[in-house]
Amino acid sequence: MARAQQGVSRAQQGVATARAKHVLVTGAGTGIGRAIALRLARDGYALSLAARTKSKLDATAREIAKAGGAAPLVLALDIRERAAVDRAFARAAKVNGPLHALVANAGIGGANAPGAKDRFAELVATNLNGTYHCLRAAERHLAAGPDARHLVVNASVLARIGVAGYTGYCASKTGLLGLVRALAMELAPQNVQVNALCPGWVDTEMAREGLAGMAKALKTDVAGAKRIAMQAVPLGRMSQPEDVAGLVAWLLSKDARGVTGQAIDMNGGAFMS
Repeated sequence: MARAQQGVSRAQQGVATARAKHVLVTGAGTGIGRAIALRLARDGYALSLAARTKSKLDATAREIAKAGGAAPLVLALDIRERAAVDRAFARAAKVNGPLHALVANAGIGGANAPGAKDRFAELVATNLNGTYHCLRAAERHLAAGPDARHLVVNASVLARIGVAGYTGYCASKTGLLGLVRALAMELAPQNVQVNALCPGWVDTEMAREGLAGMAKALKTDVAGAKRIAMQAVPLGRMSQPEDVAGLVAWLLSKDARGVTGQAIDMNGGAFMS
């Protein structure tokens, strides 16, 4: 697998103030990660944004600047590469200061099947191992207490339920919940809150790709596949990326003090614990 370019760039307009709390968001170029970055910029955080595709991060940075937010630090990063993760997080801490929070959102989706082209290892290497690399790197660069610091992991409703053909995705996302619980226990004495999100259907490019695959399997169109998918969602609709961003903003706020080791469901009622 080709190594993703490792690099950093600074947007030309605005620099986050030294007093702003620093949050690093992975997978910030598209979908949920992009929405989280935009929300946190609006809330006044100093941001470092990471993803494999720098051009998409640059687009997010431009949108933040257009809205009047401080320019984020942009990091081209493949989270599967532990040494690259360590370098990127050290760079972010040097530029924007110690971390108040990490939002570990980067991941890949899709089905896998047994055989020569089974994607199981790729899914686990990215979603589980890569997230672990980011969590440990963030831990080394957390701001000093006594205020709470935060590690937020984006898992999935598929960490809660099984879906045929998605063994790699389900296994990798379920593994994140165990990782979050154990790390929450490790870091609680330092007042570090560690939590997971379990979104269901969210209106993103990844979801649309999933609906296209579902449509093909069911011999229908994407609109038909969406109608079928929403039958399993009591609220009958997809979440928006901004909904998940709002949940992240709450977790980073003082209103969520004491919330740690949790997997928080936002799936329209598709899974009820």
